[in-house]
Amino acid sequence: MDGSALGPRVVVGVDGSPSSWEALRWALRHAELTGATVDAVTAWDVPQGWFVPSVDADVDLESARQRQLRELRDALGDEAAASVRVRLVRGNPTDVLLSAAKGAQALVVGSRGRGGVARALLGSVSLEVAHHATCPVVIVRPPSS
Repeated sequence: MDGSALGPRVVVGVDGSPSSWEALRWALRHAELTGATVDAVTAWDVPQGWFVPSVDADVDLESARQRQLRELRDALGDEAAASVRVRLVRGNPTDVLLSAAKGAQALVVGSRGRGGVARALLGSVSLEVAHHATCPVVIVRPPSS
């Protein structure tokens, strides 16, 4: 979805991790300074493969959306959460975020903090979007404890 005709947008990948909530907070501060809107995008998919039993793809999206809105309110407060457009999109997280960020001012994702070897072996959504996005990418680390 290219929402550039609607004005400046900041797209944020939200997966419920502490770093994704920190990324969302960063995006809200940035959007306030630049007059952009914020799209919080969560990617989901039904696991499939030879080792996973076939699952019916009839997922209750409205329940999932309501749960995500509650999590947003809990993480950000009611006022900040009300300014975020929530999107649940089926697909690979990297592909979903790259598509959602077309025409965006920025794509913001959290970093789970994996080190060099783990990242090289496992791959990373933040690494992939940094390499392939058509807009600036901001990778936000969670605050240290």
